[in-house]
Amino acid sequence: MNTKPLYPKHIKRNISGILLLDKPHGVSSNRALQIIKRSFAATKAGHTGTLDPLATGLLPICLGEATKFSSALLGADKTYEVVMRMGYISTTGDSEGEISVVGDTKMMPKSIGTALQDFIGNITQIPPMYSALKYRGKPLYTYAREGIQIERKPRQVTIYDLQIDTLSGEEMSIKVRCSTGTYIRTLAEDIGRTLGCGGAYVTVLRRSTVNDFDLSQSYTLDQLEGMSLSQRDSCLYPSDRLLHNFSAVMLESVQVKLLLQGQIVTSPLSLNGLIVGEKVRLYDMGKKFLGLGEVTTEGEIAPRRLVSEETFTAEVGL
Repeated sequence: MNTKPLYPKHIKRNISGILLLDKPHGVSSNRALQIIKRSFAATKAGHTGTLDPLATGLLPICLGEATKFSSALLGADKTYEVVMRMGYISTTGDSEGEISVVGDTKMMPKSIGTALQDFIGNITQIPPMYSALKYRGKPLYTYAREGIQIERKPRQVTIYDLQIDTLSGEEMSIKVRCSTGTYIRTLAEDIGRTLGCGGAYVTVLRRSTVNDFDLSQSYTLDQLEGMSLSQRDSCLYPSDRLLHNFSAVMLESVQVKLLLQGQIVTSPLSLNGLIVGEKVRLYDMGKKFLGLGEVTTEGEIAPRRLVSEETFTAEVGL
């Protein structure tokens, strides 16, 4: 669990890439980030969106130059595997809060699957008080712990798919594919009310996908701890994997030189079919990743976020 560093603390490496971590229960996202940063002896690290300590599953962590592009996943769709306890509510929406009985699972309709179809599509949620959403610079959960209620504005999120896996006694297991910003604890409460048992709270929450990253590609802290440093490095995806949904543009050597000087590049060979304002991945003719650019109104490429030159020899995912 500690994932011991294989370098002395004072030695840091300019290593870049993306680690797909299977975050364990009871560990905060920031704590997991610090463990990974230390175990890779990385100079810089950041994650792409938090998971509650209660939650487990996929947490992409960016090292080095990959941190420059971590925002590409902040708005990514996600999939969660959820276990809910029906007929009860919790002050926190999960098993860590004060639990109250509010209904009976016997009141649920026989056609549960049909009832849950009402949640698919655009729905409105009110963010829970026990959330990291900030009000006047402080997370809402800090107010909740002091017994202070803050008025929250409803927000629209999208549920792309919602399937029942199992239903046994008071527990229901579901799989949810949703847009960013979806509060699964709020969804569980709403499902419990819709199904006639007064509410529900989350007992297990596991994130299985982020965009096109999948939990099957991830590593646990225990797995990483048993590896040598070179083996850990081989677990990293290249930085450009975060931008996989953007079109790739190849630049000739003269254009690369101009780009690295912060200048706009004219008429790249692979610019055909791209539209004004479109973000693109930039590579030299040797397929080395240069960074992120944007198509200008003149049909040129303006640099937007470039990697440091010393990282150009790193493997890319073109």
